[in-house]
Amino acid sequence: MENKNSHESHNENSPTILTEIKAGVLSITLNRPKVINSFNEEMHRELSDALHIAEQEESVRCVLLSGAGRGFCAGQDLNDRRAIIHGGQAADLGYTIETFYNPLIRRLTTLPKPVVCAVHGVAAGAGLSIALAADIVIAARDASFMQAFCRIGLTPDAGGSWFLPHKIGHTRAMAMAMLGDKISAEQALEWGMIWQLFEPEALAEKAWELAQRLAAQPTLSLACIKQATYAATSNTLDQQLDLERDLQRQCGRSEDFQEGISAFIEKREPRFKGR
Repeated sequence: MENKNSHESHNENSPTILTEIKAGVLSITLNRPKVINSFNEEMHRELSDALHIAEQEESVRCVLLSGAGRGFCAGQDLNDRRAIIHGGQAADLGYTIETFYNPLIRRLTTLPKPVVCAVHGVAAGAGLSIALAADIVIAARDASFMQAFCRIGLTPDAGGSWFLPHKIGHTRAMAMAMLGDKISAEQALEWGMIWQLFEPEALAEKAWELAQRLAAQPTLSLACIKQATYAATSNTLDQQLDLERDLQRQCGRSEDFQEGISAFIEKREPRFKGR
């Protein structure tokens, strides 16, 4: 992986994932623009390496995920015959899911640092699922969202059948999956699929501002918020109350909590260190 401008043209020797660390933010750019950043095995492996940086580097306090070119991500590359066809017969698609997509979604949703996703153009299939695995999703007004699996005789994967019912409700999720229609950015905002909309030319700047804001926050606190919010989808109230108690104890022992209290008493802005 190497640092490059996300608008550079892509060639066969270019990395499929671009990374840059700046001001506590790890920017990860999907970089197969000729195929709307659809995934092949190489891209999965390079994205895994990028997430390893996010997991191991203490200086990284927020991840910003975006796509190069005209769209965010069209899902699986259907021209990647290794993933679709093996020995002249249909491959075991469950292998690709178990090997690549499921670990990716689990890492994004359990990463103890906030993940921001900036969507422009299309987010379809597994690309939609990956976007929804982020903690905060913003989009350009020209973005569209699509559960495209039924159009090729498949069922949603990469968490698609979980994220949408939880975010937009059973009725809307079922219609999206069974009809495969494009959902506009405005509709996605109204349904609660995404957080905010921006003009296309402003998306990158707004995404960067949001990521910087999160990187300056108390990282442990945000990680606990993330853990508690996901747990709430399956916990009983009693279980959630116990979890809140345990997480609050953890946060209460942090340096950032002491800084937050000091800043409140001294009537100044806190200077959190992420620990």
